[in-house]
This record gives sequence, C-alpha cells and structure tokens, in this order.
Amino acid sequence: MHKRMGEAVARVARKVNDTVENKADSLDLANCKLMAFPVGIYKAMRSVTEGIHRISLANNELKSITSRFVTTFSQLTELNLAGNYLHRLPEEITSLLHLRTIDLSRNRFRRFPEPLATVPALETIDLEENEIAEVPTDKLASMALLRSLNLRANPVGPEVRLLVRPLVPFDLLLSPEEPIPKA
Repeated sequence: MHKRMGEAVARVARKVNDTVENKADSLDLANCKLMAFPVGIYKAMRSVTEGIHRISLANNELKSITSRFVTTFSQLTELNLAGNYLHRLPEEITSLLHLRTIDLSRNRFRRFPEPLATVPALETIDLEENEIAEVPTDKLASMALLRSLNLRANPVGPEVRLLVRPLVPFDLLLSPEEPIPKA
C-alpha cells in the first residue's frame, strides 16, 4: 500500500513539475487518487498560476474544493471536477471571471451549485449524474452567456422540463422522462 501511495505522490509531483517547467497553461491531475488538493502545489506552482487556464481534477476522491484553490487559479477558463465526491462549491467560485466550462458530472450535488449562476463568462455546465432535484430556473435564465446545461441522470422536478426556448437561451440536456407505472 505504501508503495502505491508513493507512486501516486510521485506521479502528481511529475505532472506539477512538467507544468511548471514547460510553463504550460493546463494542469492535469485526473486519476491521481487525490482526497484533497495538495497544499504543496500552491508553492510549487507560484510562478505559473496566472498562466494556468485549464485544470482537470477528474476521477479523484475530492470531497471539497477550497477557496484558496479558486483564488490561486483565478485565470481558469476550464475546470474539470467530474467523478469526485463534491456536494458544494465555495462562494469564491464567483471570482473566476474567465471560467467558461465547468464539469461537475458524477459528483454528489443535491442542489444546483448556486454560486455558478453568477460566474459571468460561464457557457457550459455539466452536472450529469448527480442528485439534483431542484434548479434555480430564474437565476439560470439570467445567465447571459450560458449555452449548455447538462442535467441528465438527475431527479429534476417537472418544472425544469418546462424550461424551453425562448425562455432560456441555452441547451438544456435532460434524461427522458420515466413512463408513469401502471397500477
């Protein structure tokens, strides 16, 4: 077990070092078995954080994203957090003024993460396979740049199904309605 943990830590370190050395605009820490975003990365990446536009933390074991993460990587345009154990986002997510795409599919959200409704540049939100039943339709309708909202495989209420163009200017992706069982 210690050997596997050591390999995982080494893999994360290599990926971070590659990003720093190459002054890359993206950081891919997907499938690294992370339970939290490693604090040491903030220091290691201090010289390049302003240039990071895309981060993938998909398929880890994250239960939360900290406000420090959001404020450190303030220039993000894409954030992939799919396949984790997230159930909420920090309020500071609203400070990501350039964020265009966020993937929160396969997490544990029970509610639509409302701070997303005030992220000004957001175009695509993927919330497929969560536990979302209620959606703030009025707030979503006011999101000027939103182009796509994926709510497939969520137990959304019938009022969300009534959101049709021209009421909302974005593509709303929902699972087909289940037929009503006959008694």
